[in-house]
Amino acid sequence: MNLEKVREAAERVARSEGMEVVDVEWKIGKQRFLRVYIDRVPVMSGGNAGSDVGQGAASGAESSAGAAVGEASSPYPKVSHADCEKVSKQLSVILDVEELVPGPGYVLEISSPGMDRGLTKAADFQRFAGRLAKVSTIEPVGEAKFFEGRLKGVADGKSAWS
Repeated sequence: MNLEKVREAAERVARSEGMEVVDVEWKIGKQRFLRVYIDRVPVMSGGNAGSDVGQGAASGAESSAGAAVGEASSPYPKVSHADCEKVSKQLSVILDVEELVPGPGYVLEISSPGMDRGLTKAADFQRFAGRLAKVSTIEPVGEAKFFEGRLKGVADGKSAWS
């Protein structure tokens, strides 16, 4: 399977719905699973988002229909079940028509990245600046492989922590 072509198809669908693809996974076990993680594209309306940066962006599938009365809307709207359903229906058709998943039978799962979302792009680090984060390394740094701290953001293409 060409996962890059699957990712490109998923990105086309996600963009058409105002979302972005966070990750794509192909797992084979008792069943074959294609998992696509989506998130809403941040809406910046002038100024810095402040301490609410990333609020709700990784909190699962909740309604993005709007904020409660008297509550400011987040620049990072949440992914809803309806969002996942729309992407699933559209992507399923593309995968079948373009025959991007070889062989019979697989499960297509569309989801928000959740609380354990990995940060992979500079934009991710900027988006979640000010938030607590956990970092694990492949090789120990000193004697530790797991760290926790507040993400400061990105400077010169590298993430900064406190």
